[in-house]
Amino acid sequence: MSEDHLPRRSGAARTRLLSVIGVVGVGAVAGSLMLWHQQVGDALGLGPDKVPVVSTVGAPALSEPPATVVPTPTASRRTTKTPTKTTPTQQPTQKPTQRPTEKPTVQVPREENIDALSPKLRSRLKKAFAAARAAGVTIRINSGKRSAAKQQRLLNEAIKKYGSYKAATRWVLPPKYSAHVQGKAVDIAPAAAMAWLDKNGWRYGICRRYDNEPWHFEAITSPGTKCPPREPHAVAAAD
Repeated sequence: MSEDHLPRRSGAARTRLLSVIGVVGVGAVAGSLMLWHQQVGDALGLGPDKVPVVSTVGAPALSEPPATVVPTPTASRRTTKTPTKTTPTQQPTQKPTQRPTEKPTVQVPREENIDALSPKLRSRLKKAFAAARAAGVTIRINSGKRSAAKQQRLLNEAIKKYGSYKAATRWVLPPKYSAHVQGKAVDIAPAAAMAWLDKNGWRYGICRRYDNEPWHFEAITSPGTKCPPREPHAVAAAD
């Protein structure tokens, strides 16, 4: 049969045929390229595991990469202070403080103290006091030995009170004439003691001396001897 008489293919069949032909052509081209690449590599001596050699002719020399400098850890510079040895300060040895020798304090006897009186009056009074105590009477000394300063003060007060030196000395004598300053007189209390000693004092050599001072007693007689008559009042020797 002639070509004029061949049956015509349908459009769909033609399209499939063209697609197949295209795919085959692309595959053939790709295969050819791969074959050509292999042949070129073999011709240049390149294997699949060979690294291409790059010519360095005319290329600038490359310096070696700088060596990595690993910083050496430096010990931290801490200023270590050497402890200063402190020499202990030697304090001067203190000598024990010597207290100045204290002079014995002279005790000024109180006026009420019987021990400040003269030995004669003191011994006689002790016997009289013991006898009075046995009789139920207590004798108290109000004023015994006085200082000259106190005696003068009492005299000055008496002069102001009585208005004159003469009137004052009937009650208070000047220090140089006073039996109190000499420790030879006592003023006693209470009234019962005055009465008892006025009545019984002669037994022990003690007498009331002045009429105007029932409290004033002196050793002006011998023990067991009656007392001399009382004087109306004291009289200063200068009068």
